[in-house]
Amino acid sequence: MLWTPLEQFQIISLFSIKLFSLDFSVTNLVLINTIVLVLFSLIISFSGSNKNYFEQTSFYFIPNTWQVLIELVYETASQLLFDNINEEGEKYFPFISVLFSFILFSNLIGLIPYSFTVTSHLIVTFTLSVSVFIGVNIICIKRYQFHMLSLFIPANTSFGLALLLVPIEFVSYIFKPISLGVRLFANLMAGHTLLKVIVGFAWSMLLLEDFLSFAHILPLLILVILMGLELAVALIQAYVFTILTCIYLNDSINLH
Repeated sequence: MLWTPLEQFQIISLFSIKLFSLDFSVTNLVLINTIVLVLFSLIISFSGSNKNYFEQTSFYFIPNTWQVLIELVYETASQLLFDNINEEGEKYFPFISVLFSFILFSNLIGLIPYSFTVTSHLIVTFTLSVSVFIGVNIICIKRYQFHMLSLFIPANTSFGLALLLVPIEFVSYIFKPISLGVRLFANLMAGHTLLKVIVGFAWSMLLLEDFLSFAHILPLLILVILMGLELAVALIQAYVFTILTCIYLNDSINLH
């Protein structure tokens, strides 16, 4: 059987569940999404204390390790909102923090061997970006109604120049969710593919009987470096996706 580095992105049905003409099968993508949700919930539980199961979890005044992690994630999301929208962005903090946490944990779990990278699939990243795009447009329409059309016409623009600029601005505006989703998908997919290629190359060199026993050290060293690079990419891409979402929110609220 021919091995390809793209096999790691294949969606596999783990438990087939079909009802009439509908398919509710549990796939590896659904499993990892569930793990991300459960893992984040467990970290929240470990970071706080609650005497009763039905009571709300309360955090420690002196934070433990898990609470420091949660506070770091929340502080990053809060800082992004404040830097782009100031105090008016506080109402969107729950959405931004959940979005940042989901992408971050999905990217990190995808680095675990024999795991599955949810954000390496365009359907997932494109669903996130289109949802953000629809949300910011609803906010803008609710706030400014027909005045939101000024997004496509720069201030103090003559009629002749507007005929040229409006189509350009409209196309660039429509491509916002596409670029937002493709950027996350392309970076994660390219990085994981490169890691798989280097792993296969190092393993092939290791199995060569007539080759030097230390010849596989070089690709393994490159693999370690690339693993660190992929860890940085996982963090940066979650940050970039979130900060672009905050910028789009700022444009819809302040009508830039």
